[in-house]
Amino acid sequence: MRRRTILGYGAAGAGALLFALFVGWWQVDGPGSPEPEGQRPLALSAMDFSLTDHEGNEVGPETLIGRPAMVFFGFTYCPDVCPTTLSDISGWLDDLGDEADEMSVVFISVDPERDTVDAMSEYVSYFHPAIRGWTGKDEEIAKAVRGFRASYERVPTEGGGYTMNHTASVFLFDAAGRFVTMIDYHEPREFAVPKIRRALEEETEGAT
Repeated sequence: MRRRTILGYGAAGAGALLFALFVGWWQVDGPGSPEPEGQRPLALSAMDFSLTDHEGNEVGPETLIGRPAMVFFGFTYCPDVCPTTLSDISGWLDDLGDEADEMSVVFISVDPERDTVDAMSEYVSYFHPAIRGWTGKDEEIAKAVRGFRASYERVPTEGGGYTMNHTASVFLFDAAGRFVTMIDYHEPREFAVPKIRRALEEETEGAT
Protein backbone atom coordinates (compact mmCIF):
# COMPACT_ATOMS: atom_id res chain seq x y z
CA MET A 1 0.00 0.00 0.00
CA ARG A 2 2.76 2.39 0.96
CA ARG A 3 4.64 1.48 -2.22
CA ARG A 4 1.59 2.40 -4.35
CA THR A 5 1.29 5.69 -2.48
CA ILE A 6 4.93 6.54 -3.10
CA LEU A 7 4.55 5.60 -6.76
CA GLY A 8 1.44 7.77 -6.95
CA TYR A 9 3.27 10.75 -5.52
CA GLY A 10 6.13 10.09 -7.91
CA ALA A 11 3.82 10.01 -10.93
CA ALA A 12 2.09 13.19 -9.79
CA GLY A 13 5.45 14.88 -9.31
CA ALA A 14 6.64 13.81 -12.73
CA GLY A 15 3.39 15.05 -14.26
CA ALA A 16 3.79 18.41 -12.55
CA LEU A 17 7.39 18.63 -13.77
CA LEU A 18 6.37 17.85 -17.35
CA PHE A 19 3.61 20.44 -17.16
CA ALA A 20 6.04 23.05 -15.85
CA LEU A 21 8.49 22.22 -18.63
CA PHE A 22 5.71 22.51 -21.22
CA VAL A 23 4.63 25.91 -19.84
CA GLY A 24 8.25 27.04 -19.90
CA TRP A 25 8.67 25.90 -23.51
CA TRP A 26 5.41 27.62 -24.53
CA GLN A 27 6.53 30.91 -23.00
CA VAL A 28 10.17 30.81 -24.11
CA ASP A 29 10.44 28.84 -27.36
CA GLY A 30 6.91 27.89 -28.34
CA PRO A 31 3.92 29.71 -29.86
CA GLY A 32 3.36 31.69 -26.68
CA SER A 33 6.86 33.17 -26.68
CA PRO A 34 7.45 36.87 -27.33
CA GLU A 35 9.24 37.70 -30.55
CA PRO A 36 12.94 38.33 -29.78
CA GLU A 37 13.46 42.08 -30.06
CA GLY A 38 16.77 41.59 -31.82
CA GLN A 39 15.11 39.53 -34.56
CA ARG A 40 12.24 41.90 -35.26
CA PRO A 41 12.76 43.85 -38.51
CA LEU A 42 13.32 47.56 -38.16
CA ALA A 43 10.69 50.01 -39.35
CA LEU A 44 11.39 51.01 -42.94
CA SER A 45 11.95 54.58 -41.76
CA ALA A 46 14.85 53.33 -39.60
CA MET A 47 16.60 51.47 -42.45
CA ASP A 48 19.29 52.96 -44.65
CA PHE A 49 20.28 51.41 -47.98
CA SER A 50 20.34 52.34 -51.66
CA LEU A 51 19.60 49.86 -54.46
CA THR A 52 18.49 49.85 -58.10
CA ASP A 53 15.23 48.39 -59.38
CA HIS A 54 14.87 46.27 -62.52
CA GLU A 55 14.12 49.40 -64.57
CA GLY A 56 17.28 51.19 -63.45
CA ASN A 57 15.66 53.50 -60.88
CA GLU A 58 17.36 54.28 -57.57
CA VAL A 59 15.31 52.85 -54.70
CA GLY A 60 15.56 52.40 -50.94
CA PRO A 61 13.41 51.86 -47.86
CA GLU A 62 11.73 55.24 -48.37
CA THR A 63 10.40 53.91 -51.71
CA LEU A 64 8.21 51.46 -49.78
CA ILE A 65 6.73 53.95 -47.30
CA GLY A 66 3.25 55.16 -48.19
CA ARG A 67 1.81 51.82 -49.26
CA PRO A 68 1.73 48.39 -47.61
CA ALA A 69 4.76 46.41 -48.71
CA MET A 70 5.67 42.78 -49.26
CA VAL A 71 9.42 42.02 -49.43
CA PHE A 72 11.24 38.79 -50.24
CA PHE A 73 15.01 38.10 -50.47
CA GLY A 74 16.42 35.64 -52.99
CA PHE A 75 18.38 35.29 -56.24
CA THR A 76 17.67 34.48 -59.87
CA TYR A 77 19.76 31.28 -59.91
CA CYS A 78 17.73 29.88 -57.01
CA PRO A 79 16.59 26.37 -57.98
CA ASP A 80 13.34 26.07 -56.00
CA VAL A 81 12.62 28.37 -53.02
CA CYS A 82 12.62 31.63 -54.98
CA PRO A 83 10.52 30.62 -58.01
CA THR A 84 8.13 28.77 -55.71
CA THR A 85 7.73 31.76 -53.38
CA LEU A 86 7.39 34.26 -56.22
CA SER A 87 4.75 32.01 -57.79
CA ASP A 88 2.97 31.90 -54.43
CA ILE A 89 3.15 35.69 -54.17
CA SER A 90 1.71 35.97 -57.67
CA GLY A 91 -1.20 33.78 -56.59
CA TRP A 92 -1.79 35.85 -53.46
CA LEU A 93 -1.85 39.03 -55.54
CA ASP A 94 -4.36 37.43 -57.91
CA ASP A 95 -6.55 36.62 -54.91
CA LEU A 96 -6.38 40.24 -53.75
CA GLY A 97 -7.71 41.48 -57.10
CA ASP A 98 -7.77 45.28 -57.32
CA GLU A 99 -6.35 45.51 -53.79
CA ALA A 100 -3.03 44.28 -55.17
CA ASP A 101 -2.62 47.69 -56.82
CA GLU A 102 -2.40 49.23 -53.34
CA MET A 103 0.76 47.27 -52.45
CA SER A 104 4.47 47.52 -53.16
CA VAL A 105 5.93 44.06 -53.81
CA VAL A 106 9.71 43.72 -53.97
CA PHE A 107 12.14 40.88 -54.63
CA ILE A 108 15.62 41.86 -53.35
CA SER A 109 18.62 39.94 -54.71
CA VAL A 110 21.29 38.60 -52.37
CA ASP A 111 23.49 37.68 -55.35
CA PRO A 112 24.43 40.95 -57.07
CA GLU A 113 27.42 39.32 -58.78
CA ARG A 114 25.02 37.53 -61.15
CA ASP A 115 21.80 39.48 -60.62
CA THR A 116 22.35 42.54 -62.75
CA VAL A 117 19.54 44.98 -63.52
CA ASP A 118 18.93 43.21 -66.84
CA ALA A 119 18.91 39.78 -65.19
CA MET A 120 16.40 40.97 -62.59
CA SER A 121 14.23 42.55 -65.29
CA GLU A 122 13.99 39.28 -67.20
CA TYR A 123 13.44 37.19 -64.06
CA VAL A 124 10.58 39.19 -62.53
CA SER A 125 8.82 39.26 -65.92
CA TYR A 126 7.93 35.59 -65.38
CA PHE A 127 5.76 36.47 -62.38
CA HIS A 128 2.99 38.90 -61.39
CA PRO A 129 3.55 42.35 -62.98
CA ALA A 130 3.33 44.02 -59.55
CA ILE A 131 6.59 42.38 -58.43
CA ARG A 132 9.64 44.64 -58.65
CA GLY A 133 13.23 43.35 -58.67
CA TRP A 134 15.92 45.20 -56.69
CA THR A 135 19.68 44.67 -56.81
CA GLY A 136 22.80 46.69 -56.08
CA LYS A 137 26.22 46.72 -54.48
CA ASP A 138 27.21 44.05 -51.95
CA GLU A 139 27.48 46.52 -49.08
CA GLU A 140 24.05 48.02 -49.77
CA ILE A 141 22.40 44.62 -49.93
CA ALA A 142 24.11 43.73 -46.65
CA LYS A 143 22.65 46.89 -45.09
CA ALA A 144 19.18 45.96 -46.35
CA VAL A 145 19.50 42.43 -44.96
CA ARG A 146 20.54 43.78 -41.56
CA GLY A 147 17.58 46.16 -41.46
CA PHE A 148 15.10 43.40 -42.26
CA ARG A 149 16.86 41.07 -39.78
CA ALA A 150 17.19 38.57 -42.60
CA SER A 151 20.23 36.42 -43.44
CA TYR A 152 22.13 35.11 -46.43
CA GLU A 153 25.29 33.13 -47.08
CA ARG A 154 27.32 32.22 -50.14
CA VAL A 155 27.82 28.45 -50.32
CA PRO A 156 30.45 26.90 -52.67
CA THR A 157 29.32 24.04 -54.91
CA GLU A 158 31.19 21.38 -56.86
CA GLY A 159 32.99 22.62 -59.94
CA GLY A 160 33.87 25.99 -58.46
CA GLY A 161 30.38 27.45 -58.55
CA TYR A 162 28.24 28.65 -55.69
CA THR A 163 24.69 28.97 -54.48
CA MET A 164 23.08 31.20 -51.84
CA ASN A 165 21.36 30.28 -48.60
CA HIS A 166 18.91 32.98 -47.49
CA THR A 167 15.85 33.77 -45.44
CA ALA A 168 12.87 32.17 -47.15
CA SER A 169 10.06 34.09 -45.46
CA VAL A 170 8.15 37.07 -46.87
CA PHE A 171 8.15 40.32 -44.86
CA LEU A 172 4.98 42.41 -44.56
CA PHE A 173 4.91 46.11 -43.65
CA ASP A 174 2.03 48.56 -43.33
CA ALA A 175 1.81 51.86 -45.23
CA ALA A 176 3.63 53.71 -42.45
CA GLY A 177 6.60 51.36 -42.84
CA ARG A 178 5.96 49.42 -39.65
CA PHE A 179 6.62 45.68 -39.61
CA VAL A 180 3.34 43.72 -39.48
CA THR A 181 4.23 40.02 -39.75
CA MET A 182 5.95 37.36 -41.85
CA ILE A 183 4.62 34.73 -44.22
CA ASP A 184 6.55 31.48 -43.94
CA TYR A 185 7.83 29.44 -46.87
CA HIS A 186 5.07 27.14 -48.15
CA GLU A 187 2.48 28.77 -45.87
CA PRO A 188 -1.00 27.83 -47.16
CA ARG A 189 -2.80 30.50 -49.17
CA GLU A 190 -5.72 30.51 -46.72
CA PHE A 191 -3.31 31.77 -44.04
CA ALA A 192 -1.09 33.98 -46.20
CA VAL A 193 -3.77 36.12 -47.86
CA PRO A 194 -5.44 37.16 -44.57
CA LYS A 195 -2.02 38.31 -43.33
CA ILE A 196 -1.68 40.52 -46.40
CA ARG A 197 -5.18 41.88 -45.86
CA ARG A 198 -4.14 42.68 -42.29
CA ALA A 199 -1.38 44.94 -43.64
CA LEU A 200 -3.90 46.57 -45.95
CA GLU A 201 -6.36 47.07 -43.09
CA GLU A 202 -3.68 48.63 -40.91
CA GLU A 203 -3.13 51.12 -43.72
CA THR A 204 -6.84 51.97 -43.66
CA GLU A 205 -6.97 52.23 -39.87
CA GLY A 206 -3.94 54.51 -39.85
CA ALA A 207 -5.63 56.84 -42.32
CA THR A 208 -8.85 57.20 -40.30
